[in-house]
Amino acid sequence: MKTKIFFTVLTSCLVFASGCNKMLDKLPLDSPSSASFFNDRTELDMGILGCYERIVNRIGLKGAMPWIVTLDCTSDINWNRDASPIGSLGNGTAASDNASAQNAWQDFYAVIARTNFLLDNISNAEGAVAADYIRQVAGEARFVRAYSYFYLTEFFGDVPLITASITIDEAEMPRTAKSEIVDWILNEMDEIAPDLPLFHDGHSGRATSVAAYFLKAYVALCNSRWTVASQAAKTAMDLGHYELHPDYAELFTYAGESSREHIFSMQYLRGINTHVTFRQFGSRLSAGVSNEKPTQAMVDSYECIDGLTIDQSPLFDPQNPYDNRDPRLHMTVAVPGTIYMGFQFETHPDSLRVWNYNVTPAIRVNNTDATNAFATFTSYLWRKWMDIQDLNYTQDNELNITLMRYADLLLMYAEAKIEANDIDGSVYEALNAVRNRVGMPSVPQGSTQAYLRSVVRRERKVELAMEGRRLLDIRRWRIAEQVMNGPRYGNSKTELLVSPPTLDENTTPDYSGIANKDILRVVETMVFDPEKHYLWPIHPVEIQTNPALKQNPRW
Repeated sequence: MKTKIFFTVLTSCLVFASGCNKMLDKLPLDSPSSASFFNDRTELDMGILGCYERIVNRIGLKGAMPWIVTLDCTSDINWNRDASPIGSLGNGTAASDNASAQNAWQDFYAVIARTNFLLDNISNAEGAVAADYIRQVAGEARFVRAYSYFYLTEFFGDVPLITASITIDEAEMPRTAKSEIVDWILNEMDEIAPDLPLFHDGHSGRATSVAAYFLKAYVALCNSRWTVASQAAKTAMDLGHYELHPDYAELFTYAGESSREHIFSMQYLRGINTHVTFRQFGSRLSAGVSNEKPTQAMVDSYECIDGLTIDQSPLFDPQNPYDNRDPRLHMTVAVPGTIYMGFQFETHPDSLRVWNYNVTPAIRVNNTDATNAFATFTSYLWRKWMDIQDLNYTQDNELNITLMRYADLLLMYAEAKIEANDIDGSVYEALNAVRNRVGMPSVPQGSTQAYLRSVVRRERKVELAMEGRRLLDIRRWRIAEQVMNGPRYGNSKTELLVSPPTLDENTTPDYSGIANKDILRVVETMVFDPEKHYLWPIHPVEIQTNPALKQNPRW
């Protein structure tokens, strides 16, 4: 159930955000001066929720899609069909004036401008608002600001670190070293965590102490600070309250919105702010456009139920490739021969009529998922973030989208301990908790560091698919030049591969040894220059505006 109080304040906040001086959304440029705002609890709530709203509603990587979900368009697990700026970042054809990269830069700096404005003026509330709540709101603003800087540094590397509102005369400034910003974020999280609540009643839309330690762990992990990452993750786990949800599939539907697995989420409510994930992911029969699709490499990454990869397991049958697989495959991906949003999902061109189970009795309908020229190109669709409740609201979805959840925390903890070669029983406990939740077998005790590294990387790939983690993972593991180079495959709609691909230690499939590999559909050819594509470009307009900025290499 949506939290009415939270969204009532958010509605006020949206009015505030649109009515305030537009300079609030420009940085580095200028910010309004105010000696009177944030005088009471209502204004303080409007201010902080305005910061959250900017992250939820206006990080413009791709239209009205939630930005964190769209981020997987830039990785190897998802293919974006249309010729969009985010797609060109994903296939290596982007130019330095790429609109998605520009929006990421401008929009996260707009968030930072809002937080700086709030922090610069929050003292106005002293005497009218309880001191502990002022500290909490300040902590939340610092969290949102640090969260924004984390993604800016992961996307662009060194960026200007601005921690107060600035004037136009102050706008020309050079990039701050990423390592310095990382140190700053880690310190910020330590300072604010004691001022934040453990949880918020009824929603996960505001920062908590656990979210602060989660961010600290993630920042440290992405920067190879293994001990810091494991200690921060352990602190977050030990704080309590959050836990794994028993039903993985339910976690990404309306029924799972209030789960204690969600630590920090983007909140949506129809009539206030919505997204179009159903439309982008959905089948043609369910009034979707099948624009975002799992790749063959993604589907082939799921183990068999014996815990072995498909190239090693005796349970894998090439003639029935979706049987005996990790249950998360069918919870995350729609494969041919299954029911999807109440319709029989078939992609074979001979399947001209299929069943519609959304009516009683079921009826046969024309199969546009096989005949429409823009139906799925890979033979697969995403189930994650899809709820049949949105069948009549395909472009007006209010499903919350998680930014941080407990399973990710467990995997970060395990990975950091593995990379530090500090492997003990807690590593197995963390990995097995995630795997056992869906019925997958435990990791064998006494495994080598290399084997555990392979397991945790595969777990992140399949557990966190379409949650925006993959790009940062393949970058920090330095495997992007392997997985983002060459053909991006979808499956044939008429044949099956006669044998599985060979999977390496990163669960990257190699199809070269398969006798009929030519049946695979090449949906696009990717290019990746390791001297260039590990960072996004800074838009030329930003460099013209701020000549102290220097462009990233080779852009």
